[in-house]
Amino acid sequence: MNPEPTLPASVEAAVTFDAAGLVPAIAQQHDSGETLMLAWMNRAALAETLATGRVCYWSRSRRALWRKGERSGQVQHLVELRVDCDGDTLLLRVEQTGVACHTGRRSCFYRALREDGSLEEILPVEVDPAALYGAPGADETGADETGGDETGGDAP
Repeated sequence: MNPEPTLPASVEAAVTFDAAGLVPAIAQQHDSGETLMLAWMNRAALAETLATGRVCYWSRSRRALWRKGERSGQVQHLVELRVDCDGDTLLLRVEQTGVACHTGRRSCFYRALREDGSLEEILPVEVDPAALYGAPGADETGADETGGDETGGDAP
């Protein structure tokens, strides 16, 4: 049996995990700069991502590792990891396969505030969520996609 991956010492020293052992991770399309989603990582998720190149997050609602795209096929491959100046936020520059959002949109940031105070949907649904996740209302991890505590395509 292979041992679980560990973080490189430089990453361990640079990243500040919160009291729950988590750090926010912003996924960004590496070649366009498009912001795709925000999710959370613990040490194990970050170590697995660095070891495999396939992005893995921590689901706060399920309290389990969440391998992006494991059901939907909408995976993220890590191109570059960046750590912010305080070490308390990660930027994952990724190659996104398909859509990133569990709503079937390319990005979870699909609503823009307008001058009149309204939120306008600025991105279309590209893929029917039922086609991605099976049963209507279920996201990648089987949780209700409207009640998850994460943003991001496979929202746990």
